[in-house]
Amino acid sequence: MSTDTKPDIAIDRSVGDFSYDVNYEFDAGTGLSDKTIDYIADVKNDPDWIREFRHEAYRKFLEKPMPTNWASKDLDNIVFNNIRYYLSQGTQPKRSWDDVPDEMKQTFERLGIPEQERKFLAGVEAQFDSEAAYSNIKAAVGEQGVIFVGSTDGLHKHPEIFRKWFGKVIPTGDNKFSALNSAVFSGGSFIYVPPGVKVKHPLQAYFRINAESFGQFERTLIIADEGSEVMYMEGCTAPKFETSTLHSAVVELVAMKGAKIQYVTVQNWSPNVFNLVTKRGLAHEEAEIKWIDCNIGSRLTMKYPGVVMKGRKARGEVISIALASDGQHQDTGAKMIHAADETTSNIVSKSISVGTGRSTYRGLVHVPKHLKGCKNNTECDALLINSHSRTDTYPSITVRGQGNSCQHEASVSQISEEQIFYMQQRGISEGAAMSLAVNGFVNDLVQQFPMEYSVELKRLIDLEMEGSVG
Repeated sequence: MSTDTKPDIAIDRSVGDFSYDVNYEFDAGTGLSDKTIDYIADVKNDPDWIREFRHEAYRKFLEKPMPTNWASKDLDNIVFNNIRYYLSQGTQPKRSWDDVPDEMKQTFERLGIPEQERKFLAGVEAQFDSEAAYSNIKAAVGEQGVIFVGSTDGLHKHPEIFRKWFGKVIPTGDNKFSALNSAVFSGGSFIYVPPGVKVKHPLQAYFRINAESFGQFERTLIIADEGSEVMYMEGCTAPKFETSTLHSAVVELVAMKGAKIQYVTVQNWSPNVFNLVTKRGLAHEEAEIKWIDCNIGSRLTMKYPGVVMKGRKARGEVISIALASDGQHQDTGAKMIHAADETTSNIVSKSISVGTGRSTYRGLVHVPKHLKGCKNNTECDALLINSHSRTDTYPSITVRGQGNSCQHEASVSQISEEQIFYMQQRGISEGAAMSLAVNGFVNDLVQQFPMEYSVELKRLIDLEMEGSVG
């Protein structure tokens, strides 16, 4: 990959900006070919249908062009043959924290996993490069019949559930990067919640990239059976390298009749990461899928969580915050596909552009003419911090038929010099004043994050604002 990553603003990323030398037991080497895919399949002991699935996905990946006809030309800087597609110290996650290898343990302890697990989580999975280093679920949750394992364990130990839904919400050829993930996927979570079970505490995954010139391709599948409820939270970090790193995940959610899924993401990627993710949920009758998404860091993020509302009175929601600093492009949005009567969707997006940062909102809302009683609300608000900041909005809303409604609101604002001056006159530094203004801009959305994540989000915003002045 190109090494011309633009410098990041001067902020403290010490929480995630570190790495350890690791002796990997399994290394697919550099470059992508059928041999690479067979190596991954052999190491993971894939069944024949998964091996075939991978090779078919690889063919689709080769056929599909880069989407630079509508997206950033920066994608052309990804050199797929310079990437390492599989690195692992072992394919089986540890169930006890004491058994995790020292360098991995030190990594995740610095990120606070043991502490967070003890405090409030129902289960934790910690992925280090290609595989989960640690996976555990509290006994009380497991006794309810809840399955929370890595995607490999889900594939091998629960094939009757896994195969039914795997690749069904997001087809292999949905886009070039979903095809790439399907060819080389490793890691990620598999969750199944039985009918009527309401998981009281969140399940959480941490995705950590430690290696340089690496690609992480986790695959997550969550199924909430009838009347069940679950919240899943993920945190993402990577150290700052001179060479670029690729993160390309696929996430599929299935909410059966009356089920509820909340999926929360707070990412703090370093500015050398290309973060290209496909996320989509399928909501059946009276089900609800809610994406809560915060994007900070990365060189380029392209992510548009979506919901297909398949059943009557299904509900889909995307709440997102994106912050683009110098040399960064947050290209984010949402997709809402209404496929049944009386379905409801809500999109609320707030973006902040700092310095030369660029934020882009891309939204899709589709209501076909044969449906009735469908509703959508879309709000897109952008905040520009400096005169060189940039924001773009590309909404695509198609509502046909009778008795359906849609409302769309978009705004662009800039922090006024008068506002900052007023706060400075009261003893507040310029950086702190900028931080207060930005936090005020996103406060109504931050309140929807779990408390532990809302505190972390505000801290990250404060760090970003420290480097935005002067």
